[in-house]
Amino acid sequence: MKAMILAAGRGERLMPLTAHLPKPLLLVHGVPLIQHRIMALEKAGITDLVINLHYLGKQIQDYLGDGSQLGVSIKYVLEENLLETAGGILNALPLLGPEPFLVVPSDTLMDLDFSKINSLPRGSQAHLLLVNNPDHHPEGDYALKADGKLSLSGDKLTFSSVAIYSPQYFSGLAPGRHLLRDLFERTIRQGVVSGEYFDGFWVDVGTPERLKEVNLCI
Repeated sequence: MKAMILAAGRGERLMPLTAHLPKPLLLVHGVPLIQHRIMALEKAGITDLVINLHYLGKQIQDYLGDGSQLGVSIKYVLEENLLETAGGILNALPLLGPEPFLVVPSDTLMDLDFSKINSLPRGSQAHLLLVNNPDHHPEGDYALKADGKLSLSGDKLTFSSVAIYSPQYFSGLAPGRHLLRDLFERTIRQGVVSGEYFDGFWVDVGTPERLKEVNLCI
C-alpha cells in the first residue's frame, strides 16, 4: 500500500515557530514531526510514499531527499496554490496509483501500528480512524455506527486525519481547491464512508503550547 503524507499547510497556529520553518520540520525530542511519521510507516512496511508540498516545501524536500536514508522511497507533488486536503489528495492521485492508499498527516503523533490498517471494508470508499475528542475539540467530528459506517449525528469522535481512500472516492471532483470535510458530509450521507476507533496515544501538535507539552511528556 502507498501512503500520502500531508505536508503542504502553512502552520499558522504555530506562528512564530513556523515563520521560517515548515511545520513538519518542527522537532519533537530532536526529530522532525514528519520523520516520526515516516519511521512509523517504515516500521509497518509502508515504504512507497508521496508528500505534498507548498509552504516552505523545499526545506522539507532538502531534508528528506528521496527517503533512502530512512528506508523509504519518496515522491513529491508541489502545490503552487494551496489546494486544501481533498484538493491536495486529488492532485496527487497520479502518483498514488489505482489501488486504495493511506493518507496521514505530518503534524500529529500517535502510537498506532499502521500495518493494522491495511484494507478498505466492503462497500466503503473511505475509511477513517477516529480518536477520543481532545480538550481543544470537544464536539468531535463524526459518529461511528454499529455497522462501522459513519454518521453526521450521534455521539461524535474526532477524525485523526488518518484514513484509507479508494481513488474513486475523489472521482467526482474537478481539479482545484476542495475541503475534505465538505466531501465527507456529502458521502457519509451516501453510506460509502466507514470508520474505526483508535484508543491509543494521539495528539495534534497544532499550537506552540502542544508542541512544548509533547516535548516534555513523551
